[in-house]
Amino acid sequence: MSGSQSYQLYRNTTLGNTLQESLDELIQCGQITPQLGLKVLLQFDKAINAALASRLTNKVTFKGRLNTYRFCDNVWTFVLNNVEFRENQELTTVDKVKIVACDGKAAHD
Repeated sequence: MSGSQSYQLYRNTTLGNTLQESLDELIQCGQITPQLGLKVLLQFDKAINAALASRLTNKVTFKGRLNTYRFCDNVWTFVLNNVEFRENQELTTVDKVKIVACDGKAAHD
């Protein structure tokens, strides 16, 4: 990926979905153009990628049973079952987790 592009993975988060719904509503009401809505989404992609790359310092370890994995278009996808997440002394367990992993350096080159 070139330096002007960022991953769009975070559009499917609560924040990303809410932003898209709000932009769609503004477009339907004629308050912004579809082109402006797209520019806002592209800026969101850049901002969320930059924030996650530079502002997160917490470390979490996890272990679980690997159910499936896939590598396609430079993206790893893992599905794990019976996963334990540990941050310091706090332990959280979940039945199933899907992890999507991309090369963060490629998004910022």
